[in-house]
Amino acid sequence: MTGDETVHNNVDPSQKPERLQRNIPQAQEAIYDFLLNIVKAWDAADVLAEFKLLFIHHANTISSRTLPYLYDIVFSNQEQEFRHTLKRSCYILINNWDVVRNHQAIQQLVELFSDPILQRHTISPTLKRLREWVRNFVESQDFQELKLFVLRYETRKTHWTERFTAYLLVPQYINLENSIEQRQAARNLSKQLQEQFKFDLARYTALSQFPATAERKIENPTTLGDETLRLIKRIVLRKGFFSYPNIAHIFLNQVQAINYGQFKQSLVEYLIFSIEHHQFATTIKQRISEQLDSLYLDYNHQPTTNALILRTANRVVDYLTTENTQEPTSLFILLLSQGNPLTLVIVLLKIVLICRHVRTHLEARIAAIVQHYEHCSESECQWIIQFLEIFSITMTIYTENVEYSLVSMKHQQQSASEAIDLNAFRIFSQLKQSQLTLPESLSGEGTSASPPTQP
Repeated sequence: MTGDETVHNNVDPSQKPERLQRNIPQAQEAIYDFLLNIVKAWDAADVLAEFKLLFIHHANTISSRTLPYLYDIVFSNQEQEFRHTLKRSCYILINNWDVVRNHQAIQQLVELFSDPILQRHTISPTLKRLREWVRNFVESQDFQELKLFVLRYETRKTHWTERFTAYLLVPQYINLENSIEQRQAARNLSKQLQEQFKFDLARYTALSQFPATAERKIENPTTLGDETLRLIKRIVLRKGFFSYPNIAHIFLNQVQAINYGQFKQSLVEYLIFSIEHHQFATTIKQRISEQLDSLYLDYNHQPTTNALILRTANRVVDYLTTENTQEPTSLFILLLSQGNPLTLVIVLLKIVLICRHVRTHLEARIAAIVQHYEHCSESECQWIIQFLEIFSITMTIYTENVEYSLVSMKHQQQSASEAIDLNAFRIFSQLKQSQLTLPESLSGEGTSASPPTQP
């Protein structure tokens, strides 16, 4: 008999003495409180050692009162409660270490679950059950979600989906069944990754327009290669009266006085406005109109409210991406096959620009698409990767606080019929000094707005 078994073998899970009849939520809270106290007061190495003793080795910890609480959960024979306890305990530590930027401790926490002791045979019924439950956790989706918190610190990406971790985290923080600690950790990391991409894109855009030097390495945050700069210029090119934010602003002003049935018709026209690809526009108009015609019929003759705009925007996002979070819609695949991915991305952008609260829902749907194709190799799904890269760039340019501008390097006047030479433009980016005052439907606040100033 091994040493660790002598500690536990005298306890039979089938026995339920009075000490083991504690309320499970109380036992869980006792564990959470203990971890919360030590993570704030102890060195990370000591916290990791304590966590390892409690959840991996299942041995007496420094706090002899903590292990019995874990056994209360084990003897209740409720594996889901144990998994919930283990998962929430991890996120309590992750949240606190993230605040102090101790990313190494987060990595070491995840590495604890590869301890070979979890595979060791034991004759102790208690240890056997605990080790099996921890192994089941490691093989679960819960652990895959946990591993997302260490991918950002790996120097080499091992799978193409890792570049889109910011989206993969969204389902975690919008799922109300997850603990508050997990949701907070997922939201924080997602925002951090988006901020990092925003910074890297602005830096790349600035530096790539000048010759590279040995001292200044230019790293492209996308996989689009040399096409990235040209793509950014195409996205930024629409300025002034026909810019996407301005058209969205005009649309919202126009629909404030119409009923919901009329709004749905106007929405389709807004989405296809200025789309040059005729077949793409026709498909959007036909398919989306069919869906909207039967949507919320009881509200057709009622005023268009913010709530209706949000619900409708969410449904249109579903039609254009995925309705069941399991696979892309046929419309999504059809639209990508009909035109440049940028065209579909712009349609999605237009939805966000008239209802900013839809963005989280959209990013969750993007996450579902990433997960659907995650078993494909990078070479097999280049078309979906290209869409995701363009989506990330476009949303960063139009929904973040960095403003991109194009400045022509040519002094001669360009005729209206002359094709635009993107090489003649240089991109500049800066933090936005002021935000456009938007109608109630877009901002979610107030009841009116001033019209945008025309250039």
